[in-house]
Amino acid sequence: MIRTIKMIRMKRTFTAFVVIALIVQSCQRVPVSNRRQLHLLPESTMLSMSLDNYGKFIKEHQVISHTANAKMVQRAGEKIAVATESLLRELGYQDRIPEFQWEFNLVEDTSQNAWCMPGGKVVVYTGLLPVTQNETALAVVMGHEIAHAVARHGNERMSQTLALYAGGMALDVALSQKPEQTRNLFLAAYGLGASVGVMLPFSRKHESEADRIGLIFMAKAGYNPREAINFWQRMEALSGGSPPEFLSTHPSHQTRIRDIKEKYLPEALKYYQGE
Repeated sequence: MIRTIKMIRMKRTFTAFVVIALIVQSCQRVPVSNRRQLHLLPESTMLSMSLDNYGKFIKEHQVISHTANAKMVQRAGEKIAVATESLLRELGYQDRIPEFQWEFNLVEDTSQNAWCMPGGKVVVYTGLLPVTQNETALAVVMGHEIAHAVARHGNERMSQTLALYAGGMALDVALSQKPEQTRNLFLAAYGLGASVGVMLPFSRKHESEADRIGLIFMAKAGYNPREAINFWQRMEALSGGSPPEFLSTHPSHQTRIRDIKEKYLPEALKYYQGE
C-alpha cells in the first residue's frame, strides 16, 4: 500500500514536471512588445480552424463588393498588411509572414465591429463605418485587429482556457470529444463570442497590447495615428452606459484614450512619415 502511494506520488510529480516543461517550451515573445506569452496549441492548427470558421462565416453573410466603402476596406487592409510584413522582417519575425494569406471583406451587418482571424482573414462590418467616418479611422480599427492576429492572442486565449477549464486537455482531444464547444472557444478567442470570469484580465491585456501594436502598423502604412484619439472619443460618445471596466473584456474608453495619448502615440509617431 505504502509503495503504491509512493508510486502515485512519483507519477504525479513526473506529470507536473512534464507539464511545467511543456509550458516553458511553449512560451513565445509577442512582436513589438516582447512580452512572453503561453502557446500550448500549434499555430498550424489555429490556421486550419481559422480557414474553416472564416469560410463558414463568409458563406452565411452578405459580402459587399465593388462599392467605394468596400474598396476603402481593401485599400487600407493591403497597405497595413505590407507595413506589417515589413515590420516583422525588421524585428526578426520573418518566419511568421508565410502564415498570412490576406483577405479583406466588408460585410453587411449593423454591429460596430471588425476582426482578424489567424492567417490574415479580416472582416469589417458596415455598422462600423458611420463611426470611423474616414479611411484613417478605419485604419485604426484594422491595425488593431491585425495586431491581435500577429500577436497570436487567440492562441494565447485558447491555451489559457484549455489549461484552466479543460484540465490541460489537448486540442485534438477537445476537437474530437467536444467539437461544438471547441469551435465556440475559438470564436470567443477572436471576439466573436462572450465570456465572463477569470479570463477577463487577459483579454484587457490583449486589447491594450493590440492598441499599441496596431497604432504602429497603421503609422508605418502611412496613416496618421493621431486619428485614434478622435475615433475612440466617438466610440465613447456612442457607448452610453458601458459596463464598468472590471466587467468588460475591453479597457474603458477613458483608459484607452489616456494610454494612447501618453504611452502609445509617441512611439507610433516615430513610424509615421506623413506631415
